[in-house]
Amino acid sequence: MQDALKIHKKLKGKIGIKPKVRVSKKNFGLIYTPGVAQVAKVIAKNPALSFEYTSRGNNVAIITDGSRTLGAGNVAPEASLPVMEGKALFLNVLAGIDAYPLCLDTKSKEEIIRTIEILSPSFAAFNLEDVLAPKCLDIMEELRKKDLVVFHDDEQGVAIVVLAALLNAFKIVGKKMENARICIGGAGAAGYGIFKLLSYAGAKNLLVFDAKGIIFRGRGGDNKYLEEIANGSNEENITGGKKEAIRGSDVFIGVTGVSGLLDSSDVSLMGESPIIFALSNPAPEILPKEIKKAAGKFIFASGRPDFSNQINNIIAFPGVFRGLIDARKKMDLALELKIAKVIAGLVKKPRPDLIISNPFDKRLLKTIVNCIKHR
Repeated sequence: MQDALKIHKKLKGKIGIKPKVRVSKKNFGLIYTPGVAQVAKVIAKNPALSFEYTSRGNNVAIITDGSRTLGAGNVAPEASLPVMEGKALFLNVLAGIDAYPLCLDTKSKEEIIRTIEILSPSFAAFNLEDVLAPKCLDIMEELRKKDLVVFHDDEQGVAIVVLAALLNAFKIVGKKMENARICIGGAGAAGYGIFKLLSYAGAKNLLVFDAKGIIFRGRGGDNKYLEEIANGSNEENITGGKKEAIRGSDVFIGVTGVSGLLDSSDVSLMGESPIIFALSNPAPEILPKEIKKAAGKFIFASGRPDFSNQINNIIAFPGVFRGLIDARKKMDLALELKIAKVIAGLVKKPRPDLIISNPFDKRLLKTIVNCIKHR
């Protein structure tokens, strides 16, 4: 971890701005005054032309308030800047997008929504990132009503990649989405997004638990998103905690943020050849060595690059934003499902240690972009 501190301090951040043109006396009047005034007049008559005459069509704003910063939690927005810079870096390196990390000094959802609206003339799309649930879900609900392209990576990006990996894992163990018992640990933005997409994809036997235990109908004290989960899962209305939730499950998907949440005794409650996605970063809910104590055959995935099967939203978001801003389309569940399927299809012969492409698979960008353009 000291090496991470050293490289960030040395570089003074990970991104910068580079000009597209070399300035000279000859072109000065064209790219700046007086020539630029003509461009401004054209856009004034038709603001949509800003996509053709400026960088707007390739600009993405990464918006956070620092309320759910990776590895730090609810902190000052400045602490989330290195994380947002990382997102911007990979959007540029992997998709050629100019992304700008904007860490807002407010925790108000109304102010965040209004800020995005105010910024919209400069950007083609917005990436909502690391905002605490359920506030982030409220923000997305409002933004979907507006003429904006917005992608919530913690909710939609994670869900897309989880589904892609799960489709291939099911091929290996010979199970189907509609028949599998799937337990989701965590009901924040990621858990909610996974629940929504798996339900849309045909999962019939879902069960979700959070810090309060299993989410069930009539639990009380839940927000509308948890109530939506209750009404769309846990058909038998089971109550209890972690062990009751995981018992008999074919799949466990962990997005709890709790390191070491599971142990071998929990795995022993699952079905044969369990599929375990322990996705919390930087420390997952369980490690393979613990799973091996209870299961001979299993499929394991985490959010980390030092294990096989890294399930990370970086697999999806560069291609998603490239496709969305090029096609000027909005995201919905149908498109999420379609993208997940094409990502899954890149792994022609899935095996336990290969159920998802790595983030640097050069086929990802083109595959996702074409999927969005030809939906």
